[in-house]
Amino acid sequence: MDLGLKGKTALVTGSARGIGASIAASLAKEGVNIIITDINDNNAGNITAEIQKYGVKCWFYTMNVADSNSVSECIKKIQEAGIGIDILVNNAGVTRDNLLIRLKEEDWDMVLNVNLKGAFNCTKAVAPIMMKSRWGRIINITSIVGVMGNKGQANYSASKAGMIGLTKSCAHELASRNITVNAIAPGFIVSDMTNALSEEVQKDFMSKIPLGRFGGVEEIANTVTFLASDKAAYMTGQVLGVNGGMYM
Repeated sequence: MDLGLKGKTALVTGSARGIGASIAASLAKEGVNIIITDINDNNAGNITAEIQKYGVKCWFYTMNVADSNSVSECIKKIQEAGIGIDILVNNAGVTRDNLLIRLKEEDWDMVLNVNLKGAFNCTKAVAPIMMKSRWGRIINITSIVGVMGNKGQANYSASKAGMIGLTKSCAHELASRNITVNAIAPGFIVSDMTNALSEEVQKDFMSKIPLGRFGGVEEIANTVTFLASDKAAYMTGQVLGVNGGMYM
């Protein structure tokens, strides 16, 4: 099935590993050139080589999404290299979990800055490029806890709920330029981030999932690819839950 993506270029934040790397690979399989960005270049060579196996171009740029200057400089370098940006996936995210009364201010600030401000910084920097070409896809990776909350994650839940509001507002503003803005709210997806949770927490999550299993990174990646494609051209301002029925 032709998804109409061949030759497009996607910038995926936080894509040197985990869900971001899976998203990059899924898009590359459809002929999308990939701009990998991450806060450090430790895995630059490996992920770039992996993406290039699909016969597409791949570039790696170091970028701190929480720093507007870093984002601006990165986008400037990309444009100076003659690389376009058709698709933006705001995937970069961090957690700093604790109960509200024990939550440190710096942990609140870090999570909000990376997850929410980071999405704002990247969207603001990339939107003018898409507006000029009158085509674009912006996909924000939020979370199930952004719609239902979770104890010990006040900062993370707030940041992800904020991303949903950002998604809907940007969808209103950019629709006239043929740019769609949607969000994906993953449930419990097996990754480095979720593997760090205690066995007790993981069992608690499992008991709440009607499908009786945790999700795989490829299931988020497949949904991103769908939203980026022509098949989702009439969808904007939407939040797709990929959570095994954990939240209905």
